[in-house]
Amino acid sequence: MMTDLQTQMKKAVAKAAIDQIEDGMILGLGSGSTAALMIEALGQKVSSGNLKEIVGVTTSFQGEVLASQLGIPLKNLSAVSRIDLAIDGADEVDPGFQLIKGGGACHVQEKLVASMADRFVVVVDSTKMVKKLNLGFKLPVEVLPSAWKLVQKRISTFNGSSSLRMAERKAGPIVTDQGNLVLDVTFDGGIDDPKLLESEINNIPGVLENGLFVDIADEILIGEINNGIASVKSLVKD
Repeated sequence: MMTDLQTQMKKAVAKAAIDQIEDGMILGLGSGSTAALMIEALGQKVSSGNLKEIVGVTTSFQGEVLASQLGIPLKNLSAVSRIDLAIDGADEVDPGFQLIKGGGACHVQEKLVASMADRFVVVVDSTKMVKKLNLGFKLPVEVLPSAWKLVQKRISTFNGSSSLRMAERKAGPIVTDQGNLVLDVTFDGGIDDPKLLESEINNIPGVLENGLFVDIADEILIGEINNGIASVKSLVKD
């Protein structure tokens, strides 16, 4: 459950991200709690006429429903050839701008949208900044339903222990927007080489995509609390 301070940080970074949007942009709209606040703020700017001719490409059904309710024009990913700016959250961010995403099981579409964007801006609160990935948050791996046991076995050869993500208030496992399952993986000692591991996991037959976002973020907007007041720090990749 979010604290008031966390909510303040999330709202601050959502506003900072919205301030980067210009008329006529094609936008990648992320998933999760911070991204939802960003979509709500965008909806207000669109409805007030402060932003014009905006088109959104969502990364999840959750985002699609919210953006539609707010009157933000949408297109499918297949209907656009490029994206001007993608804005999304992250579950962990390390000092090298590498990310873990997929807490909401939307990382396949999130990675597609981010990879098509001219700029990818990540919005997080300060609790998501870590020294090393996977020490506190498990790595999501989306797998074909028939392949989860095979993938689990192969990941164990990388010193990774994994379990199927189970649904809440529904019997059985979580099913993604693509109709697949999610393995949540913990590596002994965390992830030392995100780039190598991303490739190794994705080369396992039956894996659709994993939640490592490597060398893809251009800017990290971090919500902080200083003297009880929410502020935003920007980290830009060299």
